[in-house]
Amino acid sequence: MSGLAVDAPVVVKVDDVSKRFVIRKDNSLKERLVTLGRAGRRHREDFWALRDVSLEIRAGQTVALIGHNGSGKSTLLKVIGGIIDPSGGSVARRGRIAALLELGAGFHPDLTGRENVFLNASILGLSREQTEARFDDIVAFSGISEFIDTQVKFYSSGMYVRLAFAVAVHTDPDVLLVDEVLAVGDEAFQRKCLDKIRSFQQEGRTIVLVTHSLSQVQELADRAILLNHGEVVADGDPVAAVAAFRDILEQRRQSEADVQAAVHTGAADDEVSRVRDGHVHYATARAIGRDVGDDVQPGDDLLISVVVSHDAGIDDWVCAVQIDNTLGAVVYGTTTKRVGLTLPRLQEPRQVDFLLRNVAFGGGKYFVHASLMDLAGRHLFDLPQAANFDAPSHPDYVGTVHSLPAVSDAGVVALPVAAS
Repeated sequence: MSGLAVDAPVVVKVDDVSKRFVIRKDNSLKERLVTLGRAGRRHREDFWALRDVSLEIRAGQTVALIGHNGSGKSTLLKVIGGIIDPSGGSVARRGRIAALLELGAGFHPDLTGRENVFLNASILGLSREQTEARFDDIVAFSGISEFIDTQVKFYSSGMYVRLAFAVAVHTDPDVLLVDEVLAVGDEAFQRKCLDKIRSFQQEGRTIVLVTHSLSQVQELADRAILLNHGEVVADGDPVAAVAAFRDILEQRRQSEADVQAAVHTGAADDEVSRVRDGHVHYATARAIGRDVGDDVQPGDDLLISVVVSHDAGIDDWVCAVQIDNTLGAVVYGTTTKRVGLTLPRLQEPRQVDFLLRNVAFGGGKYFVHASLMDLAGRHLFDLPQAANFDAPSHPDYVGTVHSLPAVSDAGVVALPVAAS
């Protein structure tokens, strides 16, 4: 839980909420008429987006809802906002709620931006006089003044988000609900929105957001709720919840990889055929002196071992490794050719070891990709996400590089600066 006072009033209380959707398998009207009645039950399937979810959100908290696609986080946000009713359980709310749940929600495509500002503001609880008083600020914040009298059906997705967010944040909400819509805007507008969210935090307002940006979760939220298949599996410290989420994502990736391998080989558990089909058998990554699965600490030596083979045999070959963060950004990469290593002929499986000295990874999960290439750099076989490891988070910084700030006697943070 966050460091807020436990006696702060509860503004949202979700009590044993479940939400069921019915998925129909008969798509046409003709099919529905044919399957009408008792037989139609075979053409319907219940999907439980939420199951027995209970939680309380207190005033002043910034709560992030995280989870994989289909985990129920957007459904929960809509239930909190009163957009949809739960199939079971109850939701109690306190104060004015402004919701940014879907692109263009609350906008009429045939109305102009100006008309939609008044329409959307009235939906969010403002009178016409209040909207007129804030209209100039809304338009200025949106940055689309030249298009304010254009029908919104001609707006781009970014213009939709700009105007919708501008209206929502100028209604003085007690609770702001945001569902991934900020990802549509450009970088400058995203920064403006994040600055506004931080201002809301300073004012003690409550924010509930759904985002796939785990760095934003750790930076903005003081509490994170992890959903998996409609159930709450973690609720509390954002760093711990993000780590648990990354473990779930990795388990899903491995399961999907096994299914894909079964499609290609005809047998998911036929390890011999899988090895023969591939030229990179596997890769492991672990810190020297630590058990498999332990965090890779700053200062550790990281050993990446790759086992490769070539069915026909090859004389001139290169082994490569690359480390990515969870966003897919390259953190580190090297090859045997780069380090000047000449390798003997490859046919039977050989193990290539890459030893990285004194690593300094920032907190998070990292993925190791392994490749077999020829001397020209052409990829003969790749094994994406062949291994993974975790680095511990640190309260003094965020990012992919571990570097502790030094504090001088004057209390000024002095960061190390590279010589020019």
